Amino acid sequence: MKQLLISHREFKGTVNTLCRDITNSGWRPDYVVGITRGGLTPAAMISHYFKVPCETLKISLRDGGESESNLWMAEQAFGYVPVDERGSGNADTDPAYRKNILIVDDINDSGATLEWLIKDWQSSCLPNHMAWDAVWNRNVKFAVLFNNEASQFKNVDYIGKTINKAEDPCWVVFPWENWWSN
Repeated sequence: MKQLLISHREFKGTVNTLCRDITNSGWRPDYVVGITRGGLTPAAMISHYFKVPCETLKISLRDGGESESNLWMAEQAFGYVPVDERGSGNADTDPAYRKNILIVDDINDSGATLEWLIKDWQSSCLPNHMAWDAVWNRNVKFAVLFNNEASQFKNVDYIGKTINKAEDPCWVVFPWENWWSN
């Protein structure tokens, strides 16, 4: 398979495109989440740009299948109201408790990583609650440096560049993946 080598300059320009598009959308993250490994560097850069915290989330479907589930992120996305703060008659969810969370990854390749995250978060916090419909692509948004048009995941909010691996199969190589040879 051919390789698409991304230079440091192209990488920085793509992150700049994401920051511009997020700014122009009028939406602002409360914090940014970088998916390990590829989402860490762009997530850190985006969090510095918006002056918001950066968190990490390990989802390694390709690299051994070990992934972590962060219930507190799911609760903040959902707007979960802790039992001790509900009082009498208050609901288990409140939009005022929702955080705007930007999930960042290097590539939406097959869509498996972002689909896993949605299923994990929903299954860990009142999974059948209709409030989840108001979370995805509203409070929780997705940004990727490269979006594969052939991916099964079609709900990316911010895209740096678009490729179509069905038409032109390639392996995207980011600067941090072979920094020693550049």
